[in-house]
Amino acid sequence: MSHANAALTPRARARLGRYVVVEGHSVSQAARRFEVSYRTAQRWAVRYAEQGVAGMADRSSRPRRQPNRTPARLVRRIVSLRLRKRLGPVEIGALLGVAPSTVHAVLRRCRLNRLSHLDRISGEPIRRYEHDRPGALVHVDVKKLGNIPDGGGWRYVGRIQSERNRQAMAQAGLVGRDRHRHPKLGTAFVHTVLDDHSRVAYAEVHDDETAATAAAVLHRAAAWFAERGVILERVLTDNGSAYKAHLWRDTCHALHITPKRTRPYRPQTNGKIERFHRTLAGWALDVFYPSETARRAALPAWLHDYNHHRPHTAIGRTVPISRLSNLAGQHN
Repeated sequence: MSHANAALTPRARARLGRYVVVEGHSVSQAARRFEVSYRTAQRWAVRYAEQGVAGMADRSSRPRRQPNRTPARLVRRIVSLRLRKRLGPVEIGALLGVAPSTVHAVLRRCRLNRLSHLDRISGEPIRRYEHDRPGALVHVDVKKLGNIPDGGGWRYVGRIQSERNRQAMAQAGLVGRDRHRHPKLGTAFVHTVLDDHSRVAYAEVHDDETAATAAAVLHRAAAWFAERGVILERVLTDNGSAYKAHLWRDTCHALHITPKRTRPYRPQTNGKIERFHRTLAGWALDVFYPSETARRAALPAWLHDYNHHRPHTAIGRTVPISRLSNLAGQHN
């Protein structure tokens, strides 16, 4: 694409060059015929004579020398202050004795002008990644949720009625009590397997997060994805005890999956599944359930809607299942 104000396109420049160099016309004649200035016609004729058609393309308008450009040492100091202390152009300029406009120009050139581009914990630029095919990497994690008492939880019936529901379950022997004699409803552990490329999710709810449960979920998830034409190659987890156990390692090897773990205290590496768990709150917390059994029974329908009908902004507002190119029976 030529510059917006260019008088000639690359093809017209080539015709002008041939008109002068090959056909032997003068530069003045070429300028009149192509309705450009003499200097413009001369420039393209000379370049055609030296480089041929290849020289007709646009060149960068950046100057060869920039004597007033901010020195590299000062740029490094500006970037260092931005990354370490997350200061703005005014503060950095006051510390270094530089105009804020200069600091802002440097930050824009280094793509550090927005704090949203930096990691909140480390201050480093956010590095986003996405594997190029389904199954190349899946993220695995567990989301913990408090169980709902029969009759409803405090979010919808209030804390007083919720406590009455908890006490009623304890008196009926449906749940135990802790050492303070408070009803102990327990925790629901949502084991999730999320494909990195497509964002297709598989999830199960269990009463624990042991290695045996996690390994069984991985077995069933691998079979579920295989039915949809996806073979799992690598799995990324945090450093939970279930994923450091020998059983998890042996299960991955039996399924021909390479196990990977994130850096300690660095959940951002597994950020896709962390973000999915925020979306999962739509199933877990945004609907009234009369019991924990009702909530768990609603999970398959919610997952189907997420995978097949809910547009995902991170993949171009398409539904996750549309990124699986080899669904069962699709190419029969």
